[in-house]
Amino acid sequence: MSTRINFIGISSTALLGAVLVLFAPMRLNSLVAATVTSTPEATSAATAQAIQNLYPVEKDGKWGYIDTMGKLVIQPQYEYADTFHDGMAEVGVINKDGYRILGYIDSMGRLVVQPQYDLVFPFSEGLAAVQIDNKWGYIDTTGKLVIQPQFDSTLKFSEGLASVGIGRQFGYIDKTGKFIVSLQYPIASDFSEGLAAVDVGGFFGYIDATGRLVIQPQYDAADLFTEGLALIRIGNKFGYIDKTGKLVIQPQYEYGDYFREGLAAVKIDNKYGYIDKTGKLVIQSQYDFGNYFSEGLAVVAVGPTNGKYGYIDTTGKLVIQLKYDYAAPFKYGLANVTIGDKSGYIDKTEKYVWEPSN
Repeated sequence: MSTRINFIGISSTALLGAVLVLFAPMRLNSLVAATVTSTPEATSAATAQAIQNLYPVEKDGKWGYIDTMGKLVIQPQYEYADTFHDGMAEVGVINKDGYRILGYIDSMGRLVVQPQYDLVFPFSEGLAAVQIDNKWGYIDTTGKLVIQPQFDSTLKFSEGLASVGIGRQFGYIDKTGKFIVSLQYPIASDFSEGLAAVDVGGFFGYIDATGRLVIQPQYDAADLFTEGLALIRIGNKFGYIDKTGKLVIQPQYEYGDYFREGLAAVKIDNKYGYIDKTGKLVIQSQYDFGNYFSEGLAVVAVGPTNGKYGYIDTTGKLVIQLKYDYAAPFKYGLANVTIGDKSGYIDKTEKYVWEPSN
């Protein structure tokens, strides 16, 4: 069964720069020391949607971008292309020495940051982490280096702060590069809903944006807060807490996901189902994989190896049949799906807007 890559929003090119704690094989970048999926920071919802409504596609060995109608709006010309965040997308070219280097384009297809970096993060809150000589710093959307390369590890900016590491210690900086929370934690996640999970003495708790410990370290693993709840692990069981640290859903699951659209995937007897915020099982555990809900649909799969993926709605109805070898969550009305080694995009009626291609 395929794993969920970029589940919490770290670019695959940036994994070497992040400290990751892996708690389940189906979720690469999940519990603590991972990041939430980037949220477009545009001047209006309409502007944000217009900018983000471009999707990377491969044609004849080169990457470009289509719009929601499947029209090529940025011609295939890159060796690599990622999704848009903050109106910017990572693209890659091959340099004269035969190595791939990365830069950024804007939504008009203009190369605004020339390819020059080996590793980069997506833009978030106007800044992106880039690696120069094995150290991480941050650039703005013009490509200006605004925080000098000095960190061994970084995460993206979230709620005005970024987790950065030097050696084995992590703290938090603001957008000027000033430390707001000093280097002190072996693991420190992104901020989400005002809190970040940190490792204190081998157990996880939560701090606020001033660095104040608001939920005492007591968990063996801890996830980001979404919709007011966070997934935690005590021993080998997963449950959910609220922002006061109260256990609202007792640890009882073999695995869990974060809440989206009021539901969360949980693993019971080696099968995935979905619970609501009271802990009620509203979609029976029956799948070998269950992803989070996005735009009313969630990816599910049946088959422990080489399984087939499809989509269910929030009532549990299978609305797109289990026939894909891989399927990603819907974003602005389209979803990336794979059959064999060919990848394309479908809409919610299961119609291809971009036919599968290599």
